[in-house]
Amino acid sequence: MLIAVVGPSGAGKDTLMAGARAALVPDARFRFVRRAITRPAEAGTEDHEALTETAFITRLDAGGFALHWQAHGLHYGIPRDIEADMAARRVVIANLSRTVLPEANTRYVLRVLNITAPIEVLAARLASRGRESAGEIAVRLAREVALPDALDIERVVNDADVAEGVARVLAALNRAASDAQGL
Repeated sequence: MLIAVVGPSGAGKDTLMAGARAALVPDARFRFVRRAITRPAEAGTEDHEALTETAFITRLDAGGFALHWQAHGLHYGIPRDIEADMAARRVVIANLSRTVLPEANTRYVLRVLNITAPIEVLAARLASRGRESAGEIAVRLAREVALPDALDIERVVNDADVAEGVARVLAALNRAASDAQGL
């Protein structure tokens, strides 16, 4: 099963996924995917494989990505080797763009983990980053991106402390692992 982690900026996806990854290190049922991205390794908060655009396109042309997309002037890719993990009934967890969900749903057993938070929590988190003005934050929050219909979606509301948010994600991932074993 592929778990696609999605959600708005400020929902705490990276924080909760880092906590879940640390808690599940000894559990062979799970694989957390490291995305390939055409940005420097030190840019952003996500641990990713930094590729030049040329290296990305070369790997893409060689069939090295199971899923790929472009956003914000960057290329993103999920490695093809996730398919071996899913064939072995492992739960593969990857941060995906909502735009690639329909394709993922046609190719894999997919569950979407939609991590979100109340709008006032999102606004406060985005403001604390200091990257955007109050007006830019308002525009970002007003942009509602609907998830495609007919997907298996589990919603995790991250409106408590980090430990509680991680516990909610772990519960969702354990439910997915149980469901994947029944496939």
